[in-house]
Amino acid sequence: MTRVVGSIAPHGGQLVNRVLRGTLREAALERAQSLPKVQLTPMAVSDLEMIAVGAFSPLTGFMTREDYESVIDTMRLSNGLPWTIPITLPVDDETAASLKEGQEVTLMDGDHVMGIMTIADRFPADKKREAKEVYRTTDEAHPGVARLYQQGNWLLGGEVFMVNGPKVVEFPELRHEPAQTRRMFASRGWRRIVAFQTRNPIHRAHEYIQKTALEIVDGLFLHPLVGETKADDIPADVRIESYRAILRDYYPADRVLLGVFPAAMRYAGPREAIFHAIARKNYGCTHFIVGRDHAGVGNYYGTYDAHYIFDEFEPGELGITPLFFDYTFYCRKCGAVVSAKTCPHGKENWVYLSGTQVREMLERGEMLPEEFTRPEVSRVLMEGIRAKKEKKEE
Repeated sequence: MTRVVGSIAPHGGQLVNRVLRGTLREAALERAQSLPKVQLTPMAVSDLEMIAVGAFSPLTGFMTREDYESVIDTMRLSNGLPWTIPITLPVDDETAASLKEGQEVTLMDGDHVMGIMTIADRFPADKKREAKEVYRTTDEAHPGVARLYQQGNWLLGGEVFMVNGPKVVEFPELRHEPAQTRRMFASRGWRRIVAFQTRNPIHRAHEYIQKTALEIVDGLFLHPLVGETKADDIPADVRIESYRAILRDYYPADRVLLGVFPAAMRYAGPREAIFHAIARKNYGCTHFIVGRDHAGVGNYYGTYDAHYIFDEFEPGELGITPLFFDYTFYCRKCGAVVSAKTCPHGKENWVYLSGTQVREMLERGEMLPEEFTRPEVSRVLMEGIRAKKEKKEE
């Protein structure tokens, strides 16, 4: 465990640290050479890193059957602690048949050794049940459900240690671990920190929400997700450049910290909103912004289902304060960015674009409306999409 710095305790009370260093790492690497090898899926690669650095505290490994079933059915670990998303290690039938409980295995990211795991449990995945309860649908068109159905039929549970980070490490300068962010917040004198989760570029509505939240806290932790996402989501490197552009010109530098969240996107809507909040609590945040259709995709979730799910937990039980925001947009009549809670005018005055419209405009080389996003952001996105398109055509 890592000594806790910060004004809020990690989930479960202790910040997990399963990263081996020094002689312990060297011994584990040597041992790993002779152990059976288990290949990690892209999501399991990021999950292993998140477990090891403490972002998924109190988890010390991939879930056993008891925790898996408890999370699916009750949104809690088997000890009663709130937790809404199964964190599992899927393997195919052949791999599962070759392994047994109590055995130690090497966790591989392709040909790259990432960690060591002691198998405590080996059990069949209940995919239909997991899809129905976690994603609220069994429709294979849902990206999270599709990934779930495509993965192996068996799950391995047990404690892990990480000896190497992922094979490909993006944005190393922004990859702040929970123990680091807690020290960074403390060094800035921040006691109330609000986190903002995003997998999209920042537009004017996001800016409005973030700055409104900044009025009541000491600092903003802008924490975009850069793990596995849908193929049609804007690439992480383009998004990061757009964040830097808007922070440089429109935010107070001493009140914002940019970092990356290397977790995979589940698209689990309401359950993922709770999951994202708990993870940011581990990073040291005291508040968490929950917007419209948080972590949603398509029409699988109601507009404010991600708000309502917080009511299923007792006040204070999650240990982080959610800040709920309504649908936000630029209103031509108000002459400002407002929300459905504050604007008295009709939709004919509102400027808003769907993700599809944004992508189509950028692909055509069109600047997005200034009422929708800052020109600096629009320019970065347009150039990034053009570069991606040119690379694809080569």
